[in-house]
Amino acid sequence: MRVLLTGGAGFMGSAVARQLLEEGHAVTVLDALTYAGSRAHLSGVNVDFVEGDVCDASRVAARVAAVDLVVHMAAETHVERSLQDAAPFVRTNVEGARVVLDACRHASVRLIHVSTDEVFGAAAPDVAFQEEDPHAPGNPYAVTKSAAEGLIRVWERCYGYSASIVRCVNNYGARQHEEKAVAGWVRRAVLGHPLNVHGAGGAVRDWLHVEDFARGMGRVVAYNGPRKVFHLAAQCHRTNLEMATRIAELSGGAAVRCVEDRPGQDARYALDDAATRVDIGWQPQVSLDDGLRRLIVEARLR
Repeated sequence: MRVLLTGGAGFMGSAVARQLLEEGHAVTVLDALTYAGSRAHLSGVNVDFVEGDVCDASRVAARVAAVDLVVHMAAETHVERSLQDAAPFVRTNVEGARVVLDACRHASVRLIHVSTDEVFGAAAPDVAFQEEDPHAPGNPYAVTKSAAEGLIRVWERCYGYSASIVRCVNNYGARQHEEKAVAGWVRRAVLGHPLNVHGAGGAVRDWLHVEDFARGMGRVVAYNGPRKVFHLAAQCHRTNLEMATRIAELSGGAAVRCVEDRPGQDARYALDDAATRVDIGWQPQVSLDDGLRRLIVEARLR
């Protein structure tokens, strides 16, 4: 299958590119190469690379017309950056989604849009959000991803064009930008610096290795059933303090310290992915300790 992968030079996108190629697909990557994307992430990967912006309607339309499937991953993703300036998030995550949607609709090309567990906002301790639960985003990044999902639902209602949505939990793994929690903690740990944790470190996240996410995306691409919304989760819930402490332990005992909390910090995220796992025949394979150990080894080699 010919696949257009937007954002394919990013952390998660480059893992998906590798997975799709392994499964025999021909992959074209469209990426604007912002600070978090790099051609180096695709080193040795046989893709057709196009540098471009997902808000460039003519460029997107031309590429969409030449493929069988679009996997839309191009996005601004860092919550702290969205708190400082939401404008790039609105542009890329909302207008970019609209451009891709329109291109796919006009070309009658299947679209898989990658979203986030953050669209639901904070989950109570005994709650895991199901696919059709209402959204309550709690920060500017999350609200733009929720808005993109809203466009998908409205495009189906108004134009009869149906796209798929994949929501995932926090990913970690190779090639992740060090602004992200795990990548930053690992780098600081191997350098012997303290690991900073926001607030008391009690925020709970579900941690999924990026290779497991990519394998899940491969299953979604191959899926031909009625499901339109997919949840990819690890069911590996840890507080930020627990994660930072484990990284410190695995790396030889770096210090962990709590610093001022950031605005808009949701206490817990959680997805119910039981139905998705059954429908696509997928489950995570990389244990948390194995994934973290690999990252620590890679960081020490840099």
